[in-house]
Amino acid sequence: MDANRVKQILSSSANIDVTYNGTSVWIDQLHDDEKTATVHLRGPLEERSEVDISELKEL
Repeated sequence: MDANRVKQILSSSANIDVTYNGTSVWIDQLHDDEKTATVHLRGPLEERSEVDISELKEL
């Protein structure tokens, strides 16, 4: 995924399915370098991780 699409998803009110390593995640924030983002798992566990946006996939 590229930085522009991450920005679009963050500003959208729609529920857009995104996965990281096959796991469904929410994108919390795009970092200033526009190469990494903070995400958390969908569901009861809200563990946050910093990931490379190139590894995010839109379903």
